[in-house]
Amino acid sequence: MELDICNVNKRNIKDFTLEELKEKLKEMGEKPFRAEQIFKWLYDDRASSFEDMTNLSIDLRNKLNDIFVIKEFKILKKQVASDGTKKYLFDILDGNAIETVLMQYHHGYSLCVSSQVGCKMGCKFCASTGIPFVRNLSSGEIVEQIMAVERDEKIRISNIVFMGIGEPLDNYDNVVKAIHLINNPKGLNIGARHISVSTSGLVPKIYKLAEENIQCTLSISLHATTNEQRSKMMPVNNSYPIEELLQACRDYIEKTHRRISFEYALAKENNDNLEDAKRLVKLLKGMLCHVNLIPINKIENGRFTKSSNENIMRFRDYLNEHGIVATIRRELGSDIDAACGQLRRKNL
Repeated sequence: MELDICNVNKRNIKDFTLEELKEKLKEMGEKPFRAEQIFKWLYDDRASSFEDMTNLSIDLRNKLNDIFVIKEFKILKKQVASDGTKKYLFDILDGNAIETVLMQYHHGYSLCVSSQVGCKMGCKFCASTGIPFVRNLSSGEIVEQIMAVERDEKIRISNIVFMGIGEPLDNYDNVVKAIHLINNPKGLNIGARHISVSTSGLVPKIYKLAEENIQCTLSISLHATTNEQRSKMMPVNNSYPIEELLQACRDYIEKTHRRISFEYALAKENNDNLEDAKRLVKLLKGMLCHVNLIPINKIENGRFTKSSNENIMRFRDYLNEHGIVATIRRELGSDIDAACGQLRRKNL
């Protein structure tokens, strides 16, 4: 990977919301409506250079070229799983790389995007734990993952999940701005209800996200039913124990009227027995929620192994029988390490 020295001091124009770009153009002595023209070139016409923006004056195009860059990621590696899932390793043009996963369902294409280069959370079942944290991705770099896959596959993506490398709420401002760019009808025009944000449980940021009232889906990585058990799996629980986390979730539901999805990765002889199911019912009773049961994926040097299919189905059935809607997540991309918890910039 080579660092693009020519553009190192230029701003990625995809980092700007429409309103921010209008303000920037006013500072440049230009009419704000030019921002809408530029947005159309970026997100409708997918212009890769300012020279392509032919309804702008040459003078303005030169100004834009002096100040901004249209960042487009390079594909370092693309893998295709037996089920059709595709994993991209992207060069993000500063000497770093991230992974992004494309999944196809009957309702359309879903993309799992990364929010950070590396991760600070240290969850014991996640391969991203092995990647030292380098930096946050900018809002434009998050958006570019979507655009890069759409360019390569010649498709339009309908659903976005913030479940790739990194903790989305640890990069709160950039993730929220990216959601606005993705959701904007003049941006990528993907509905907020088709966007899901996952978190390991950063309680203060959950309260903050509730105030945004974006109407995206919040996914909570719960994975255990006692603090002792969860802290062993997820160090974040030492700062924000289950009781505080669930209170923040109740507040989120009350403010947004949106159902929360609880992610629960089932590990053999760890959190997959009937007593765990009973405690989970007690914890979630009365909440507007759904439980997504995940057969835990084996990772390099990981201590956990997948629960048996019998235990997984018994766990699901117990939750459903006691008023908690639960489904088992379909496993996609595990043969190319693209499944839940397996992303780690492999082969970099």
